[in-house]
Amino acid sequence: MSHGAPRSSIWLAAGSMPLILLCCLPFVVRGYTISGDELLIRRLFWTTRLPLTGLKSAESVPQAMSKSRRTCGNGGGFSFTGWYWNKALGSYRAFVTDLNRTVVLRFEKRTVVVSPAEPEDFVRKLAPQPS
Repeated sequence: MSHGAPRSSIWLAAGSMPLILLCCLPFVVRGYTISGDELLIRRLFWTTRLPLTGLKSAESVPQAMSKSRRTCGNGGGFSFTGWYWNKALGSYRAFVTDLNRTVVLRFEKRTVVVSPAEPEDFVRKLAPQPS
């Protein structure tokens, strides 16, 4: 009498891991660039452009994604990307690789969370420059 998992289940689980990793890999966030009036979010194979028009505030909030629920997206396979919800932020979109270096960008009708290497510098670069 066998008490372990059937061999086919073990092979299926082992075989699906590389597939899961390959599906998550393209969505990895490699970095951010502020370019004029948009934020460029560099991915593995493309760049996501986030217009900064209407940006109301940018604030460094470490662990801003704490107690979040993923509504659609990637929950930690190389990055946290997609749509999330938590009590503090409401619904928001995330492009995050480091949960401890999060910056919350608030717009009129949306909220976005990113994780630049230097959150305070990033926030300073987004602040309106004196003329």
